[in-house]
Amino acid sequence: MKKGYYKLLSAIFLLFGVLLGTFVYPGFFNRGIDFLNNKTGLEFSHFTERPFRLGLDLQGGTQMLYQADLSDVPESERSQRMDSLQSLIGHRIDQFGIVDPLVQIKGDRLVVELAGVVDSAEAMRMIGETPFLEFKELYVEEEQMIEAELHNAEALVRAEEILGRVLAGEDFSELARSYSDDPGSGNQGGDLGWFGRGIMVPEFEEAVFGLSKDEISSEIIETQFGYHVIQKTEDENDDGQIKASHILIEKRSIQDGLTWRRTELGGHHLKTARYIVDPLTGRIQIELEFTAEGAQIFAAITERNVGQPLAIFLDGRSIIDTTGDGKITEDDLYAPMIQETITGGRAVITGDTSLEKAREIVNRLRSGALPVPIQLMSHQSVGPALGMDSLTKSLGAGLWGFLAIAIFMIIFYRLPGILAVLSLSLYILLVLSIFKALPVTLTLSGIAGFILSIGMAIDANILIFSRMREELALGKNIRDSIDSGFNMAWSSIRDGNVTTLIVAFILFFIGTSFVKGFALTLIIGISVSMFSSMIITKYFLKSFEGGRLADKRSLWK
Repeated sequence: MKKGYYKLLSAIFLLFGVLLGTFVYPGFFNRGIDFLNNKTGLEFSHFTERPFRLGLDLQGGTQMLYQADLSDVPESERSQRMDSLQSLIGHRIDQFGIVDPLVQIKGDRLVVELAGVVDSAEAMRMIGETPFLEFKELYVEEEQMIEAELHNAEALVRAEEILGRVLAGEDFSELARSYSDDPGSGNQGGDLGWFGRGIMVPEFEEAVFGLSKDEISSEIIETQFGYHVIQKTEDENDDGQIKASHILIEKRSIQDGLTWRRTELGGHHLKTARYIVDPLTGRIQIELEFTAEGAQIFAAITERNVGQPLAIFLDGRSIIDTTGDGKITEDDLYAPMIQETITGGRAVITGDTSLEKAREIVNRLRSGALPVPIQLMSHQSVGPALGMDSLTKSLGAGLWGFLAIAIFMIIFYRLPGILAVLSLSLYILLVLSIFKALPVTLTLSGIAGFILSIGMAIDANILIFSRMREELALGKNIRDSIDSGFNMAWSSIRDGNVTTLIVAFILFFIGTSFVKGFALTLIIGISVSMFSSMIITKYFLKSFEGGRLADKRSLWK
């Protein structure tokens, strides 16, 4: 390849490094933008500042280890119970607004890490407090119902006035453009186009198909959408379709005022919950049994809500994910329909429910308490001051280490050493960008893994430069020395990095959370270092071959 090609790629790498810098450390560049804006009067936009995700030992927080009591749980159900416990604890922590909590299962133990929560008593309260199970019914606020009725009365008066004007001879399409609340047809003069039976709501369909061509409805047609003035503009064609126009005056539905109201029934009234199989249909059903007091309350609720849903909430949200997005949010709602008044304290929830979903519902219903008892085994807290001190010392150690390496490389390897420092800087920016983008939770052990990977990246450059020196000593030119140096060093670099990656992957999959942090940053660092050493450093060196500096052997030895 030509030297110009390597120079172009080297320039692209350097430009890429600047872009990475704006992502890793935008504050530095934003200060430059502020200075430029003040001097020129322009308004350049700032780069978005996104902090690194810091772990417990750097940010401060609390770690707790719980032991689950599985002695009364059958062996076949233990894994499922622990999964349910993990989900419930995670959901409970979410209610307190904790950012990025870590809830992990370790056999029959549960590890909980809450970054930023340094009050261990508060943290234990979050975990240990019994989740709040609620049964809620639909309720119409009286004030909202009155407002809806007044609005609808006014809408009906408006519709009758418009009907009178149409029957008096005013242009239907002009009135539709001026007064119709249907944005789709209103701009078209009320034209609904061609449609057949089964398309419109029954009240509208019955009225419009009963009209003759060009006939206007003699009275207001009321549907769930509001009040309609209808004109049939074309008779049925061969496909059974007609053409019509309408003027819609919207009404306010009473449903708009519906809210979920807490009932007297709670988790403490639920005696047991289990899933069963209907012997006739083979479908999964959920059976609930209430206490004596709960049975009386449940009977009263079902009596006044026949034909209405009864929603089940846990800690203020739906008891399960119903939208299928893998998490429980305000958009989820689990509300079985009440078919009849239920007495006796037993109820069955029917429907098309999978076995997995039924298990989840039953476990959460039972978990007005947790699915298994848990006992706190140990806890430790790291204060924010101590965490910040650890972070400052870690960054300081990393900076001094980088400077020491840079000085060593420049003194001993001269021009290749300078290029290696540039390559190493790009390597650091690229790895930090990956940490921030994923994001990777940075801990002290994780920073140690990153610093170790920097050392391995430098080690790769030293191997390459040592081979280059040997080739130069044999009298080869710079171009051949660079090629031979990389070719001869590659097998050693590859084997050393691959063996380290194998160990890192083993640590990641079987280690504790602290060891996982070390392993993850080491894996990312080593993977990127091979690209940095074998590609970026090589292209930087190749961009100097054939130039004036290539003839100055003192810069290369």
